[in-house]
Amino acid sequence: MLNMAEGLSRLAALAANPVVATLATAFADAGFELAVVGGPVRDALLGRDLHDLDFTTDARPDDILRIVKPISSTQWDIGRAFGTIGARVQGEQVEITTYRADSYDGATRKPVVEFGDSIDDDLQRRDFTVNAMALQVTPPAQRPESAPGPRLVDPAGGVEDLVAGILRTPIDPDVSFGDDPLRMLRAARFSAQLDFTVADATFAAIEKLGATLKIVSPERVQGELVRLMQTDDPVRGIRVLVDSGLIEQFLPEVSALRLEVDEHHHHKDVYEHSLTVVHQAIALEQQRNPGAPPDVALRIAALLHDIGKPRTRKLEAGGGVTFHHHDVVGSRMARKRLQALRFDGETTDAVAKLIELHLRFFGYAEGAWTDSAVRRYVRDAGELIERLHILVRADVTTRNKRKAARLASAYDDIERRIVELREQEELDSIRPDLDGNQIQQILGIPPGREVGEAYRFLLDVRLDEGPIGSDAAEQRLREWWAARG
Repeated sequence: MLNMAEGLSRLAALAANPVVATLATAFADAGFELAVVGGPVRDALLGRDLHDLDFTTDARPDDILRIVKPISSTQWDIGRAFGTIGARVQGEQVEITTYRADSYDGATRKPVVEFGDSIDDDLQRRDFTVNAMALQVTPPAQRPESAPGPRLVDPAGGVEDLVAGILRTPIDPDVSFGDDPLRMLRAARFSAQLDFTVADATFAAIEKLGATLKIVSPERVQGELVRLMQTDDPVRGIRVLVDSGLIEQFLPEVSALRLEVDEHHHHKDVYEHSLTVVHQAIALEQQRNPGAPPDVALRIAALLHDIGKPRTRKLEAGGGVTFHHHDVVGSRMARKRLQALRFDGETTDAVAKLIELHLRFFGYAEGAWTDSAVRRYVRDAGELIERLHILVRADVTTRNKRKAARLASAYDDIERRIVELREQEELDSIRPDLDGNQIQQILGIPPGREVGEAYRFLLDVRLDEGPIGSDAAEQRLREWWAARG
């Protein structure tokens, strides 16, 4: 709940920030307005941690660059065409943008850049009222009689919406989302990030205009999805995407998890189960890796781990339901979808592999594995083994306490055995006792397919029996080769 007195105190502290004060003095001396805008103002009012400082001004880009050069160590003008100049002031990165009064053509999300002269007009063109507030740290140039000192500028009622915990657009949401459809994705992200509710009219506009997201590039959509998954509770935002239908435009596999209920065939709600797995995976991630950045690949894998179920569902006689091979099918589906969203190869591979392996453990709970099986589990997971531990544990959502305790105990056991085997055998770098060159020399064969087959044979021996030494490995290799004729 926003405490206004405390919020105003934090705004005063923001205005007194050395970087803000330095810039305010420089712009005032040059005869221009300057205001901290958007996220920093919102977060100061809410008592949240502040990150990058964003400013807005009536100065044009050339003027901004001229003003900041003497007080900054570095400047960059890659956003000059859009009115933005970046700089490093007292070691802190800032961006300063000229007031904007853009218009959109309705066919793309690229605005026709027009500079404005009014901070109120600039704020009205922003995405949500809670982001459309500014802390003016120099007196408005057009009102020289105004008293010096910081002034909160809030033409759209952002403070009231902060108090109410509501996300609302400053102008008609149909117009706002029509101008920039990416704002619909931001609604889901800010809903999760701030734990806010999307206003009814804003939500209705998302439902109506969802198809316009197609004019936004996959890279921009991916960027918003990543930011959503980086929040402490992305589930709230995922619900906004699914309930509004917006997710159909870029990740329809998630809404497909809401399988049709059949009164004769009973199975758990796969969609709700998946959201619970996301919750539990994040909790385990933060518990096991305190202070580490959010593991986006792990979180996406948790969300998508069962997307193969709708495609593999089979209704059995007697009311049973099966999803045979949904792990393998889901892995392929996830890879295809993430590639379409232009995710990098490392993230795509990690998500696909985690989904492919997430069921492997459940056979362990039915009967202890041999050391060979444990080695294979670690080898197949590779560097993803710690993330796989989290995903598998998070995938237990049963309300049966006895079953949950049994699965947790079984996974405690497999983790213990992995540690023991790693200590004994350096499990993370399992290799056969002979390398490819030695195989070629012993068998007298050139590089090729047969060397690879021999290598895999010796690797299987290594996994099944542990290290056997080069002499024994050579003997086994010769026996294998002779048996091949």
